[in-house]
Amino acid sequence: MHDPKVWKILPLPRHSMSRAQVREIDRRAIELFGLPGVVLMENAGRGAAELFIELGVDGPVVICAGKGNNGGDGFVIARHLENRGSKVSVLLFCDPEELRGDAAVNYRVIAAAKTPLHVFGTEFDANELEGRLAEADWIVDALLGTGTLGDIREPYATIIQRINAADAKVLAIDLPSGMDCDTGLSIGHCVRADHTATFVARKKGFNTDESRELTGTVHVIDIGVPRVMLDG
Repeated sequence: MHDPKVWKILPLPRHSMSRAQVREIDRRAIELFGLPGVVLMENAGRGAAELFIELGVDGPVVICAGKGNNGGDGFVIARHLENRGSKVSVLLFCDPEELRGDAAVNYRVIAAAKTPLHVFGTEFDANELEGRLAEADWIVDALLGTGTLGDIREPYATIIQRINAADAKVLAIDLPSGMDCDTGLSIGHCVRADHTATFVARKKGFNTDESRELTGTVHVIDIGVPRVMLDG
């Protein structure tokens, strides 16, 4: 029988990774080793869902998803939590037609599976968002990823403010939305998470004292990239 701890408790790797290194790991895994991006996304989302199980989460989970791969991870998490009997809903903050690649693949899966889904788009009633978040015991921040640079613009500024104001606990995916991957600092508005599920390795910015107020407890999740890529 599968032991969920195998997904995370691996010595991966000892060093932290910068934004550029994260991109290079993804590129090499896909282009040089032939690992499809959708497989990496599946492993990331399933690993984060397994972390939820390990944390003993059994109440309603609301997943806030953006249009990039971070949102795609959120769709995978939703599917695996549903498979384990969790009450889960997804709030999407873009037009579904804007989704591309692996994120679009996993969106189509949860849409076909009739996972509870609300498309907020980029213009919405903030009070309605607040009401949806109030239903959650846990909120998953799957809005923005490691590539985020510059000021946080709308609608993300409002979404982040509402997440931080909610009573629910927060799990950030890869890093809290609004954090600079390399400095660990907020770039205007930043999610304050109770836990962060980060992939492959800790991010460079997590080594700063300021980042700890934003990430909460950091959990490193193996997504299946070959060991030879990480030992150099």
